[in-house]
Amino acid sequence: MKKVCVVGASGKLGKYMVEHALDRGYEVVGVCRESSVGKLDEFKERITVIPGATNDRQVIEKAVAGCDGVLTVLVPWGRQHYSTGTAQAVLDYASPGARLVFSCGWHITRDGQDVYPRSLKMQETIGRWLGRLTRMVDIDDQIEACRRIFASDTLWTVVRGSDLEEGQSQGLPVWSRHVGDPILESNLTRRVDFALFMVAALENDALIHEAPAIVGCQTPSALAHASG
Repeated sequence: MKKVCVVGASGKLGKYMVEHALDRGYEVVGVCRESSVGKLDEFKERITVIPGATNDRQVIEKAVAGCDGVLTVLVPWGRQHYSTGTAQAVLDYASPGARLVFSCGWHITRDGQDVYPRSLKMQETIGRWLGRLTRMVDIDDQIEACRRIFASDTLWTVVRGSDLEEGQSQGLPVWSRHVGDPILESNLTRRVDFALFMVAALENDALIHEAPAIVGCQTPSALAHASG
């Protein structure tokens, strides 16, 4: 792994991924909206920034050219198929054999075997209602984006994040295949460590064609599983 692209580089998760990738010695290309380019000033002279919407196919084609890995933040913005447009462009234009790692939340399911707490179901219901009301969020579009990824024969991983908090790194999160597994009960991960898992997945072949649901390695449920 020598060169990686971070799609959605100017957001909180994206900036952490840029930092982790640079720490590993990767050459980094970042994609973000033109209005957000200034958020990446701390990385000036260290990364290449391609300004534009992440669902703009020409922007993605240019950004992922020659990259060994692509880290994509899938966000359910608006009602213009933002997630599906972003995911499809990455799937279509990434170099053959590139590692593709996508981020989303626990609400995404690959095989229907996840068991969701009532609180998460309620959050998703409210999110859908608010999305239809404000036209600012489209959870179903993010679900469709992941369906397309799961159906792809590329070297993909979809990392499903728990609730997030800020704070210093606690180390690489632990994961399980299904929400509802005891190890995930704490439902909390440091955002910086979510990014760490994303970057580490680039070189972890065991995660190819997996949709790991993650939780912080120092949370009570993770520690109980480790001692157990």
